[in-house]
Amino acid sequence: MTVLVVEDEIKVAALLKAGLQEHGYKVETCGDGNTALQRASRERFDAVILDIMLPGRDGLSVLRRLREDGNTVPVLLLTARGDLPERIAGLNLGADDYLPKPFSVLELVARLGAVLRRQQGTGLTILHCGDLSVNLVTKEVLRGAARVELTPREFSLLACLLRTPGKAVTRVELIQSVWGYQFDPGTNFVDVAVQRLRRKIDDPFPRKIIQTVRGVGYALHADP
Repeated sequence: MTVLVVEDEIKVAALLKAGLQEHGYKVETCGDGNTALQRASRERFDAVILDIMLPGRDGLSVLRRLREDGNTVPVLLLTARGDLPERIAGLNLGADDYLPKPFSVLELVARLGAVLRRQQGTGLTILHCGDLSVNLVTKEVLRGAARVELTPREFSLLACLLRTPGKAVTRVELIQSVWGYQFDPGTNFVDVAVQRLRRKIDDPFPRKIIQTVRGVGYALHADP
């Protein structure tokens, strides 16, 4: 799982990154709110650890914009211990949890794990796009009433596209999320995988939902 850590104190960010990596997370970092909003909006993260006090946009502003844009990525806020109003504001804006400073990395890891487990057990278990329905737990895929059988890789590819329907997912993002590579090997295996997915998801049905975004990647649209 990939986590974005948004923290402007370099030493704290490095400590969090090292601690999360020790527990198996892939970690990206940035130090200001404007960059955090851009990256969380454009890239695929399983969770965001977001400090409230940041240069540029503050953490609450970043969180508010993400939720207004329909971005449901889990967000764990880092707050000053005495800032109860900010913690309440963060939860009301859609934060999944908060952690007051100072804290131990072990507590952060535990809270992050709890947030991710809760997300997997919520309504986000089932994703929709038009007549396409995907159950992330049972792995059942339906187009209308028709069941579609996918390989594990095809399922991961479809689920990745479904997390932000209507928005383009770049080939690099797909490579990172589905195949776990941190670089583009320069082959067309992503395009080949999407072609195979189309044969099952689109070709047997009159309405096509997997769209090619030229020069970018792919997107799902309920009404192309």
